[in-house]
Amino acid sequence: MPTFDYLIVGAGLFGAVFAREATDRGCRCLVVERRDHIGGNCFTKTINDINVHWYGAHIFHTADEQVWRYMNRFASFNHYVNSPIANYHGELYNLPFNMNTFCKLWPDVHTPEEARRRIAEQQAEFAAVEQPRNLYEQGMKLAGRDIFEKLVKGYSEKQWGLPAEEIPAFVLRRLPFRFTFDNNYFNDPFQGIPVGGYTPLFQRLLEGVEVRLNCDFLADRQQLMSLAERVVYTGPLDAYFDCRLGQLDYRSLRFDHQLLEGVANFQGNAVLNYTDAETPYTRVIEHKHFEFGQQPDTVISYEYPQRWQPGLEPYYPVNNERNEHLADAYRSLAQKEEKVAFGGRLAEYRYYDMDKVVAMALHHPWLH
Repeated sequence: MPTFDYLIVGAGLFGAVFAREATDRGCRCLVVERRDHIGGNCFTKTINDINVHWYGAHIFHTADEQVWRYMNRFASFNHYVNSPIANYHGELYNLPFNMNTFCKLWPDVHTPEEARRRIAEQQAEFAAVEQPRNLYEQGMKLAGRDIFEKLVKGYSEKQWGLPAEEIPAFVLRRLPFRFTFDNNYFNDPFQGIPVGGYTPLFQRLLEGVEVRLNCDFLADRQQLMSLAERVVYTGPLDAYFDCRLGQLDYRSLRFDHQLLEGVANFQGNAVLNYTDAETPYTRVIEHKHFEFGQQPDTVISYEYPQRWQPGLEPYYPVNNERNEHLADAYRSLAQKEEKVAFGGRLAEYRYYDMDKVVAMALHHPWLH
């Protein structure tokens, strides 16, 4: 007889929340994780008393009060508000696009009406383009030349590894403008960082659950599946099916983490985006600012986008026409797996914010 009710593949957000809820309902759960740590890409590593977001910045934000209350059961969240800065060849601009951005970009602009007028004037250059064919035309139509060329083009080209003229237009579906002096990146009423980092939060989520690290489900599938009545799979969708229909595309990231001893404040902000094409990295993260740290040292991380290939971590799905068609074919196969549920970013080949992943795990039909 199977030893467990659920085998949960992956100790990220979806897997950990599902394991917590199933365990609290009296189910026996086994979580297997390919990496040597829990937390998935939310994992934080403590260096010189600084909690380092090892796989890039993760700011929890939500408009879902139920999700916010749930997460606060496992951690206390601080009042961090995401207010990134854009660096274009040394020129610094506030993000998201707001009145601070517009007044710095155009020194003769001082009011919301003047900003609207200037943006409309620049948008008019591409007003005749009804169906933008690529990101360049889409960005110019939505933002106008100044904003697009300084704050969108170079960053997007680095992120996708292609010139703007070859990036699909749908990547930039909309471009929100905020005509107030408000640097808060998110509109959600609840946001913050877990005090002490994300790893303790995952430790509490997985308390009382058997977790096996350095355990590759795909390498020992039959034996592991025999241990449980049902499987919750959160790994790459195509990998579960041995890529039999073809390989889905992702973008990956490389991080260069640096401890700067004796440097108390490197850049004055948690996140600086580098929006020119010449700087090889997209952003620099200074982790202590996520928790208002006063340590004498600091840790910074340079984030480099790169083409994904087997052996690298898949971060972002490439949801173009080719990949969506292929993903739909894999989703059809997934629906036929009676014993297996697929959940989370990788298993659904969708980009989700963290709160949406938590909500999907909480409301999974197997738990109700």
